[in-house]
Amino acid sequence: MKTGATALCAGVVALSSFSLGAEAARRHYRSHHHHPPQLPAAPLRALPYPQLPLPFEIPGAQYLPLAWADVKGWSDDNHLAAYKTFRASCKPINAQTGASEPKALAGSLNEPCRAAKSLELADDAKAKTFFEENFAPLRISRLGEPDGFVTGYYEPVLEGSRTQTDVYNVPVYRRPSNLFVRGYKQDSVSLPNKGPVYRKIGRRKLVPYYDRAEIEDGKIAGRGLEIAWLKDPTDLLFAQIQGSARIKFDDGGSVRLNYDAYNGYPYTAVGRVLIERGIIPKEEMSMQKIREWMAQNPDGAKDLRRQNRSYIFFREVNLSDKEEAVGAQGIPLTAGRSIAVDKALHVYGTPFFIEGELPIESERSKTPFHRLMIAQDTGSAIIGPARADLYFGAGQEAGRVSGRLRHPMHFVMLVPKGLDPSARAARLPVPDPRPSEKIAKLFPQTDPGKGTAKPAAAAPADTKSDTVAIAGPVPLPAPRPAIEADREPQRPVKKRPQRQQ
Repeated sequence: MKTGATALCAGVVALSSFSLGAEAARRHYRSHHHHPPQLPAAPLRALPYPQLPLPFEIPGAQYLPLAWADVKGWSDDNHLAAYKTFRASCKPINAQTGASEPKALAGSLNEPCRAAKSLELADDAKAKTFFEENFAPLRISRLGEPDGFVTGYYEPVLEGSRTQTDVYNVPVYRRPSNLFVRGYKQDSVSLPNKGPVYRKIGRRKLVPYYDRAEIEDGKIAGRGLEIAWLKDPTDLLFAQIQGSARIKFDDGGSVRLNYDAYNGYPYTAVGRVLIERGIIPKEEMSMQKIREWMAQNPDGAKDLRRQNRSYIFFREVNLSDKEEAVGAQGIPLTAGRSIAVDKALHVYGTPFFIEGELPIESERSKTPFHRLMIAQDTGSAIIGPARADLYFGAGQEAGRVSGRLRHPMHFVMLVPKGLDPSARAARLPVPDPRPSEKIAKLFPQTDPGKGTAKPAAAAPADTKSDTVAIAGPVPLPAPRPAIEADREPQRPVKKRPQRQQ
């Protein structure tokens, strides 16, 4: 992709080289002389070709265009399942009416989404053809790194109570009314999970919001913010890390919770803290290992939780038990097909083909994983161009699988054909025709290296009289030499005595 951008820029650089050379000479002169001559400003040269936008660029990323045959495992995937997930993402994309996002793909997904709107596919081969006809594969990774990195997440199913009891005494809070984020109304749905968050005091005063330790110590208790009550603070911590939860009550009822806001502090991975303290080796780290250690060390667990000062507030969502959790795109996720990505770099609905080996079947297994996933969610810990959190569904088994994922994987981003650099090149206008053979002979080009005339290439006998002549390169003009301007001798200035005030 960067090669395409370089080729597209080459013509612009060549066309503007004369004016650039003159400007460089003027800068050189100004830097060496105190009194530069007043040169008339050079008129702006109009380019003969329109300046088409360059292919997209993702900050901090490196990428390589591929052929579909070079995408390992592409033919082995269930493309119909991926198509159904992509089509679900297209509903909010097709409904957008405002300006597109200022990101790499921007509004380019509109085109394939319009095509998918009328295609009720039921055949895997046709779904595979749809992706190949509407997208181009692009290998992507962080700059200087060969692979991307994946983790997993799920929706916890927890036991809880509607009221506080001796057993259920860990509150699950909704967003407080005094929590404030600049640029958002206080009743906005799903505030951002990055950036500063304030506690509003009165009408004008803003201070940082309470951190986890202050909230656990009761700073917002007794305000009617409790949605439900849990048994274990570790359950609440992991529900906050996952961003959603299902809480089942003794009377058979349940409540579905989704992320709504956070308190403004950056997320700190408790697993990394345990690794740094030498408690759990890095190669053995998993969510289950963290849970086991916290259960065996209640006092240490309290300190460990407070190392992560970030705190999540939830909102109730109206979902049935058969529906999956709702992602940041605003639609229910698909287990095994939805991923969370860095929202600062990527657009929801973007397909990513992720390939490698993961411990799906057991902790030590190397299950081949080659699957087309759709970006439908985000997370504060998901940072980078080739970083994804794979969604595995709800319940304990999904939690076990996702909890042991911390693995490098190959990322292939599917780029809409509207951004394909080869497709852009096909839309470039044809350059002006070169002079005829007769004109080329009358005004031969010279070789700047030898200083002798170089004849134009002779045309084949079977060509017409207006055959294009191949001329040698036109030498660039030498920069203007730095000539010091003559200065008039200055007359000595007589000092006058200062006047007395």
